[in-house]
Amino acid sequence: MDSENLLGQFLSARRALVRPEDLGVPVGARRRVAGLRREEVAMLAGVSTDYYIRLEQGRERHPSAQVVDALARVLGLEEDAAAHLHQLARPLPGRRRAAARRERVSPNLLRMMEGWPRTPAVVLGRCLTILAHNALGGALFDGHTHSRDLVRLVFLDPDAREFYPDWERVAVNTVAGLRAAAGADHDDPQLVEVVGELSLRSEEFRRLWARHDIRQKARETKRFRHPLVGELTLDYESLAVNSAPGQQLVVYQAESGSPSEHALSLLGSLTATESAEAVRPSRNAASTER
Repeated sequence: MDSENLLGQFLSARRALVRPEDLGVPVGARRRVAGLRREEVAMLAGVSTDYYIRLEQGRERHPSAQVVDALARVLGLEEDAAAHLHQLARPLPGRRRAAARRERVSPNLLRMMEGWPRTPAVVLGRCLTILAHNALGGALFDGHTHSRDLVRLVFLDPDAREFYPDWERVAVNTVAGLRAAAGADHDDPQLVEVVGELSLRSEEFRRLWARHDIRQKARETKRFRHPLVGELTLDYESLAVNSAPGQQLVVYQAESGSPSEHALSLLGSLTATESAEAVRPSRNAASTER
């Protein structure tokens, strides 16, 4: 994965996704490029074409905050993507040193999760692997080849489209979440491994990764088709773990009195008979590098 010109790659990818007509740019019959031309971005952002070309080519790497804001507006970036663009233009020092630390889940967080026997909860690492889970959180994702790796589950598991009835939306959000979690540190060895493998094995992943979508995992309603209890519609909240930057606590909940709540209760009953250990770190968590 080329990390030498992340700013230019991001600008080029997002430029190709903008519909010129949405910005009042005339579209002629002989137009051959997808999205906006470089000179059109430059004009709309109020910078010279030469300066913008230097940004995409990596010959200029540190545009001002005002220029970044103008580019974010022209490219139609949402809040997370705009923040990512600012990060690429002004990378924080020392990030790679922090990336060498192991991803360890706090014992206090594990005990807290154990106290939620009726609420699925998982802790995700920077590459969206499940570092830890409570009993119901583990049961929610059990039964797949890649049950403890949400990116590989979505793109490599043979039953992913069955498990996720809204697979296309899940796939888009998963890749956008992976990019958001990785930030500007694309030299992270684990991320390089994940992106390299999936780029070789999944055409859908390659296409979505090339879009450079950035979206934090925050809150959403997600549908599952669980192999044991059937259809589930769950709301989730994703919370940053301040004591472990890069980790996310994701908590799922069903609407009170709904069929999904009854299905979760059934899943909890089935899980209780299989294991008395309520919370257990995933097997690969202890050796996961950031």
